[in-house]
Amino acid sequence: MHGQGPRVAIRYCTRCRFVLRASWLAQELLMTFGEMLGEVALLPGTGGVFEVHLDGELLFSRQREGRFPESRELKQLIRDRIAPAMELGHSDRGGEW
Repeated sequence: MHGQGPRVAIRYCTRCRFVLRASWLAQELLMTFGEMLGEVALLPGTGGVFEVHLDGELLFSRQREGRFPESRELKQLIRDRIAPAMELGHSDRGGEW
């Protein structure tokens, strides 16, 4: 069971050893959003999967995009849904990913 806020779930392929990337992104999200999130879950999977969900909504899919998500990109996607007025500092600046 998770807390009162939104739930982020990161499903990653264990066979591909994506756990380090998944746990790093989870840490980045927790550091950025803190108690605004109810839970950040790491969900082991197979088949090359790397997906990020927010309350069941698929925000990012490695299969769909053909790449991994950038930390900045995920922070913006989540911020836009849970706290649109929140400033992300350097993550809000323009430029390349």
